[in-house]
Amino acid sequence: MNTKWIGATALFLTLGAGAIFQIGKNTGANSTEDIETIDSTGIEKEVFLYGINVTGLNIIEGTVSKNQTLGSILTPFNVPYQIIDEIAKKSKGVFDVRWISANKKFTILQSADSPQAQFFIYEPNPAEYVVFDLDSMEIYKAEKPAIVKTREIGGVIETSLYVDMVKQGISPEIIDQFADLYGWSVDFQRLQKGDLFKVVFEEKVIDDVVVSVSGVQLAYFEHMGLPYHAIPFEQNGQVSFFDQNGNSFKKAFLRDPLKYTRISSKYNLNRFHPVQKRFKAHLGTDYAAATGTEIRSVGDGTVVEARYTSANGNYVKIKHNGTYTTQYLHMSKIGKGISPGTRIRQGQVIGYVGSTGLATGPHLCFRFWKNGKQEDWLKEKIPPSEPVLQANRGAFNAKRDESLRLLAEISTNGEKKLVAEIPNQTQTAEQ
Repeated sequence: MNTKWIGATALFLTLGAGAIFQIGKNTGANSTEDIETIDSTGIEKEVFLYGINVTGLNIIEGTVSKNQTLGSILTPFNVPYQIIDEIAKKSKGVFDVRWISANKKFTILQSADSPQAQFFIYEPNPAEYVVFDLDSMEIYKAEKPAIVKTREIGGVIETSLYVDMVKQGISPEIIDQFADLYGWSVDFQRLQKGDLFKVVFEEKVIDDVVVSVSGVQLAYFEHMGLPYHAIPFEQNGQVSFFDQNGNSFKKAFLRDPLKYTRISSKYNLNRFHPVQKRFKAHLGTDYAAATGTEIRSVGDGTVVEARYTSANGNYVKIKHNGTYTTQYLHMSKIGKGISPGTRIRQGQVIGYVGSTGLATGPHLCFRFWKNGKQEDWLKEKIPPSEPVLQANRGAFNAKRDESLRLLAEISTNGEKKLVAEIPNQTQTAEQ
């Protein structure tokens, strides 16, 4: 394996503001650093990088500079313009080279006996790479080797659920799922110092970078001394969460239709209207949030209205069943494809926060009907989904006991040691 530096002066003369490369070094999942290339018998081992046998090749790493193109990257490595042009045309079905971006990593593989580059490898994101074989003109995309890590984290509420979970390295995506899971059991606006949380989830890691997270797999929350276990169990072909008594965590509706900063106005039969300047019943719940915040349907249903009026602004009204209907007012815009007759799933985005109609600022006015009468959403007791069936009790009890044992082992002082680290070496290529 040849390892050497290209001089900075010569490189800048060739590439202008281009990057400086080191040959024979690489980092992360495809690293050739610290790899023994000579075995105990003195014979050179074969070394692979990006699935390519790089034994004896020069390895030049770089980072795309601003305004660099495929041509300006490859020309200093003696790649003829005709090959660059053919590669650019041929690659459109796999990866259009016009999307090569600044600050992205690339690698050049070059024979020690030839000044012309043999391979160009570009990394559009942390999880994938694109190989351009400059000899055979073959182009394909593949995934980097990944590791799936199970994380078990516990903590104590000192400030807020979001702040204290972020301090433990939990992503906003997992925090949102955790909050949705406990939305009907815990009032997150009234948390107390000393409340406890525990959560189990998976992360997909490539080159020490988390590229994706799975959903919550197991959870626990203790609020005002009351424990709430969330245990996953498959019933009727679907995995749902249940408490330790087999009651479902899932409700007919989500607790909140959006991520909001505060509740600016509650259901009030005698509220002074801020725009009309008179006392008038306010039959909804106002959630203050930034313009453009996603608004979600709180439950499955069918859109019955999606339009604009001078009072409601842009709004959507959804009939969930013979008992419940909900309405979402003052949207900046209605979601794409949302129109009367559209079937909606719980959690689906139906629009975005705005201040259209009679509104003094960006917020969502959420209205809730029960048996044809508007009710106070915040005081409504929504029935849970089906509990664990008697026929499934034996299997659930075994799952519950295992889950309670795992949760008991998670400390609230931080993260428990990894319970699993699963290599994911599957490599897919698009040619």
